[in-house]
Amino acid sequence: MRFTAVVTKEGQWYVAKTVEVEIASQGKTIEEALANLKEALELYFEGEPLPEALPEHVIATVEVAI
Repeated sequence: MRFTAVVTKEGQWYVAKTVEVEIASQGKTIEEALANLKEALELYFEGEPLPEALPEHVIATVEVAI
């Protein structure tokens, strides 16, 4: 299955979160955070039936005047 990941930097850590399910992980690099997220997703779905389809998402930026 393919998931959408959002990676942000929080302090000294990179945090990777999926958009489709509420799973997150972290790492010292972006690559490590994504690898840890992949492992977390595999463990989350281990022994569970996979969903038939995940919802489609539109990822967009929004600009506001502050």
